[in-house]
Amino acid sequence: MAENKGYTTMTEEQGSIHISADVIAAIAVGAVREVEGVSGMMTNLGGSVTDLVSNKKNAQKGTKGVRVEMTENGLKLDLYLTVQYGNPIPTVAENAQKMVAASVNAMTGCNVEAVNIHVGGVTLN
Repeated sequence: MAENKGYTTMTEEQGSIHISADVIAAIAVGAVREVEGVSGMMTNLGGSVTDLVSNKKNAQKGTKGVRVEMTENGLKLDLYLTVQYGNPIPTVAENAQKMVAASVNAMTGCNVEAVNIHVGGVTLN
């Protein structure tokens, strides 16, 4: 796997496959929406919150709250999210890690080295 201006490149027998970091981030957001206890994603990795998860039908498409780092050995993802009050944060974070890693790997074939979860808040909804 190689990096080329925001794309992950995998060389196959019949040619190369280029996958944008935005595509990988979108897969991660889609996966984390399915995790029980996740109430939203941080919109700017600094502070304000937009609910992208609890309103699943009308959730805006986007990759806010996700950073993708492409390394020689695979992908490292950082997800910035909020947890719904009453859910154990370590459990929610672990479930999010597993879901995101499995989804990204299944859809892209890329090795996921790490999924780092950053909990920036707790919501009461």
